[in-house]
Amino acid sequence: MTFLGLHWFDTLILVVYIVAVLAIGEILSRKVKGENDFFLAGRKLGKWFQFFLNFGNMTDPSAAATTASSVYKQGAGGVWLGLIPLFMTPYYWFMNVWFRRVRLTTIADLFEDRFGRRFLGSLYAVFGIFVTIISIGFGNVVGLKTLQPIMVKQESAYTPEEAQRVRDYHEFVQLRKQRAEAPLAGTTAERYEMLKGLYDRGQLQSYISHLTPIAFYVASSALVAIFIVLGGLKASAMVDGLQAVLVIVISLILIPFGLAKIGGLAGLHAKVPEHMMQIFGASGAGEYTWYSISAFLLVSFLGIHAAHGNMNISGSAKNELAARLGAVSGGFGKRFMTIGWCFCGLIAIALYGPNLSDPDQTWGLLTRTLLPVGLVGVMIIGILGGKLAYLGAVSIVTSALVVKNLYEPLWPGKSARHYMIVARATIPVVLILGIGVALYLTSAVALLKFIIALQVTWGAPIMMIFIWRRLTETAVRVQVIVTLLFIGVIPWVVSAVPSLRQSAALTEMTKERMGEARVRADAADVTAGRAAAVGTLITKPQRIEPVAVFFEEGVARVDPKDLSSPKSGVGRFNIEIYLVSRLGVDVTTLSPAVLLTLRYVVDAVLPLFLLVVVSLLTAPTDPLRVARFHARLKTPVGATPEDDVVAVAASAAKPDRFDHTKVFPRSNWEFTKWDRQDFLGFMGCCAFVGFILIFFKAVLVVGS
Repeated sequence: MTFLGLHWFDTLILVVYIVAVLAIGEILSRKVKGENDFFLAGRKLGKWFQFFLNFGNMTDPSAAATTASSVYKQGAGGVWLGLIPLFMTPYYWFMNVWFRRVRLTTIADLFEDRFGRRFLGSLYAVFGIFVTIISIGFGNVVGLKTLQPIMVKQESAYTPEEAQRVRDYHEFVQLRKQRAEAPLAGTTAERYEMLKGLYDRGQLQSYISHLTPIAFYVASSALVAIFIVLGGLKASAMVDGLQAVLVIVISLILIPFGLAKIGGLAGLHAKVPEHMMQIFGASGAGEYTWYSISAFLLVSFLGIHAAHGNMNISGSAKNELAARLGAVSGGFGKRFMTIGWCFCGLIAIALYGPNLSDPDQTWGLLTRTLLPVGLVGVMIIGILGGKLAYLGAVSIVTSALVVKNLYEPLWPGKSARHYMIVARATIPVVLILGIGVALYLTSAVALLKFIIALQVTWGAPIMMIFIWRRLTETAVRVQVIVTLLFIGVIPWVVSAVPSLRQSAALTEMTKERMGEARVRADAADVTAGRAAAVGTLITKPQRIEPVAVFFEEGVARVDPKDLSSPKSGVGRFNIEIYLVSRLGVDVTTLSPAVLLTLRYVVDAVLPLFLLVVVSLLTAPTDPLRVARFHARLKTPVGATPEDDVVAVAASAAKPDRFDHTKVFPRSNWEFTKWDRQDFLGFMGCCAFVGFILIFFKAVLVVGS
């Protein structure tokens, strides 16, 4: 017996999980006494809860599905979309302490506390709510695309239109394979172009699912809303504890089943082209090379300061060591899981070849193909639970921004109960808006890249707040407004205006090129005399198809069935590349990796340049306010709340009490001398980064 494509036993596992989650929320709701409990779990979470909260927040199944999708499209080099934060993990040893020591509730509070004005805090609150809504949309899209391939219709249940979409997909796969070997001609070439247009717009499918977007988004968001409204951040931390176990299980369980199906590690290397087993893309078609990864790292480093959960997660720690250990252990735990996700993407290449109708559905297809009854149910609750934990945490952050930084300043003096009602009412509203984003934006990888770039808008000034006294409020205002317009507003305006996105100048493609790829020879290669035996490594020509220069998701015909219809850009308009082209660079000759590098370098350099230049040209902030802020930032968190109050008061009375710890005592730079814990922790993290990279490289070559 099946229900919407699921075996009854898998359905039972899902129902039991939902009931258990709601029971946890109900039990914990009795312990939520006020805003401090709801937003910060009473600042009482120890090392283990901090690990669960950080690991769950970083390692949600959305990241697993997105990484597997990126690897499926790019090869092992695609793992950098999820692995790049590895190099930032040692920095968490310091950053999370800063967020704990400022002793605030939201990141918006940071701007008001540092500059003494409410404007930036309110602007950040609006931005934070916007980014959270986009993040919720991202979680919805990934969850849907992961579960859809698991809940598929029988072919006998297809409508005529659905059956035609599936037939067109299989025809496209065959034509693309022929085109890779030799150019197509005549009506065959026209047919390929028409089908490719449908494929690029996501209108070809290899199967039809029972699961529809609206039904999934509404049901899963309702579950998140009920659970979090009841239990707050403590409930999210409790589920993250269970979710940590589930994520480990679902991240690893596909690998043994997949390897068994393709003939083990030797079969993996035989079926996956050699260039797709390289960490740094060896193919000209890939986006990830050492230089594009470096640019990606730079923009990610700046953006990480503005991550929506920084203040709430670090602020919930009962002491600094808990905040530090929770952040780095959760971070390193995710990096190991990322290696597992990479292998799942490689297994998908071996199983399906390069022709999935939607690479974002890689994880769900692997589940349907490989797992037996029972484990499919475990996978579903792992994915749903990850969505619950992740969306729950970001919903709480958003409700804190709404209440503390927008509602309370406008309607002060209300009762604590009144503000709690507003906080809880905010969550379902935000989740509904997230559903709207999910219906509009459908590419998970493109959405993730946009969020990473957008975070720089506030990540850059937050970092400068921590390390540079000379930073001024005017500089932050100018930088934020200019960067938001540049990275966020203008690109989407261009994408929304038909005359612009269909402009011949903006729908340019890179030039088609021929490259080389290292692959394992098959029987056809032996017959043609290109190899002595099947499995021998040979170099074969590789046709590198053109990619869109200025649009994130490509260029396609307005009407894919009419090859005379105009071309139109799909997805975000990459204004960074357009700016480079206006400087005289022929961007159509550049590789995808160079285009990605240019985009992220511009995104990172622009805000830093504006912050420094405008700060030096404008009047500094009140020196006493700035001195007291940095004195508190250097004041260790007390062993008890009472001790902490005394220590903070001492720093306010004598703001220069920690100036002797500065590396440059008479400058505006706030770099601080390390103590023994700083040094040992940071060096230990660096050593672990090296170990993970060596381990990753080693497992990639086993069986070759």
